Amino acid sequence: MKKFKYLKISKTKKLRFIDNYYKNKLYIVFLPGFMSDIDGKKPQTFKKYAIKNKLGFLAIEYSGHGKSSGKFTKGNITAWSNDAKNSIKRIVKKNKFILVGSSMGAWISLNQFKYFKNQIAGFVGIGSAPEFLERLMWKKFNKKMKKEIKTKGIITIKHGQSSLKNKLNEYPITLQLIKDGRKNKIISKKIRSKIKVVMVHGSKDEVVPISFSKKVLSIFPNAQKKLIVIKNGDHSLSNLVPLKKIIKELNSVVEDII
Repeated sequence: MKKFKYLKISKTKKLRFIDNYYKNKLYIVFLPGFMSDIDGKKPQTFKKYAIKNKLGFLAIEYSGHGKSSGKFTKGNITAWSNDAKNSIKRIVKKNKFILVGSSMGAWISLNQFKYFKNQIAGFVGIGSAPEFLERLMWKKFNKKMKKEIKTKGIITIKHGQSSLKNKLNEYPITLQLIKDGRKNKIISKKIRSKIKVVMVHGSKDEVVPISFSKKVLSIFPNAQKKLIVIKNGDHSLSNLVPLKKIIKELNSVVEDII
């Protein structure tokens, strides 16, 4: 089912991806979150849906993520947005597509509108986290943490539960990543596409507040907008019940286009 492939971007750079190739079909493009890979339930569920409905599909791992080449600490929002752009250009080509962005993937998705405005036919966000580096990290760092990152250029923070029992995920956050995030401000901008935009957020998301999904909806003045709050849902929304609801919403976007 997985069938991973590699897209050669340059002599030293290759990105791991999964796809379902169709020459002239609507595509679903899944963009994962911060430090995420494409081994998880979400990309596999969306691929299964695409195959069942004879749709194109693409999910990528940004550089420094999963088994793609590159060092995570060298990456940033600009670089990862370019990874998404290059992958879409090479694999989706001129086909129309629906963006499905998870957490940071929603921010990367929003950055794609400047390149593919006429090709993007819909947008589904899952626990969307635009501008999280400034709003959820930097602003919450205490003086000691800010001093450390300014002096050393990097800080390791522990955040959220990992799959290992009672262990927190460790994130290396670089100063260049924070600074680059400031160059990728999106919330104050407007995207005037007349598409369907659905934000899905867990009511018990302890990582990103629901207000972030509402902020994304405010970016789209002309879209058909919808906010779905999943009762007792966490940030990842990777379990069977939330995934079924997300697929239902994605299907309603697809049906509007086809």
